[in-house]
Amino acid sequence: MKEILRRAITGVIYVVLLMGTVFLSSDAFDFLFMVFGLACLYEFKRIVHLKNYYVYVAYLALWWAFIYFVEDKLLITALMFLTITVDLALLAFLFSKQSQTFNTLQKFLIAVLYLGGGCIFLTMIPYKQDSFSQFLIMGIFILIWVNDTFAYLVGRSIGRTKLYPSVSPKKTVEGSLGGLIFALVAAYFLAKYETSLDLMQWMILATVIVIAGSLGDLLESKFKRVAQVKDSGAILPGHGGIWDRLDSLVFAAPFAYLTLNIFSYVS
Repeated sequence: MKEILRRAITGVIYVVLLMGTVFLSSDAFDFLFMVFGLACLYEFKRIVHLKNYYVYVAYLALWWAFIYFVEDKLLITALMFLTITVDLALLAFLFSKQSQTFNTLQKFLIAVLYLGGGCIFLTMIPYKQDSFSQFLIMGIFILIWVNDTFAYLVGRSIGRTKLYPSVSPKKTVEGSLGGLIFALVAAYFLAKYETSLDLMQWMILATVIVIAGSLGDLLESKFKRVAQVKDSGAILPGHGGIWDRLDSLVFAAPFAYLTLNIFSYVS
């Protein structure tokens, strides 16, 4: 009971912090995810034993350039496809049955593009329109939270078929499907309040975010299992580290950004 209360308090503080920065100002939101990105890099470095600190410099330079200076669509698209390429390559690591090690350069690129790139594109998403779209980014957070919550509740209630037991023994197919269904229900209601996307676009975006987010969750679990650690950190009582909370978001962000780009092109 004490652990549940601690998790609940930490979760509420986390949600209030996110919502507060989203509705306070775009600069506050940008700064928060810059800091979250640094925290994720720190936890990743510790887990994979990446010893140099150049990764922080590279991330900050990339973040600063693409958030404030780079407006060239070609360069942004190039970074997006580099990030997605690294993410897709990491799926080979996720589903490989053989042990796999990364050299220092590979760890550096994974850190900068998978984690750093994920935070960068998450920060870029609200700027897809002419102004800072608060409800669009909140909608993406809500889809992730609804999926995570109902995947847990449905899985705990009726889950029988293990999804990927060698990486995450508690996740079930039934839970994953339940999370997706409730995320689609959430997308239906979000379409009524955030009208920059129509209902079908919200449904497609929800599906992309749920699938990519679930893979991101499993990927972080694979890294932790290889390193034989339970959590990526201990900064969030009852929840582990920042990477534990953002694993779904940072992996899903570039795919969500690509999806929104496709919507803009089609419309």
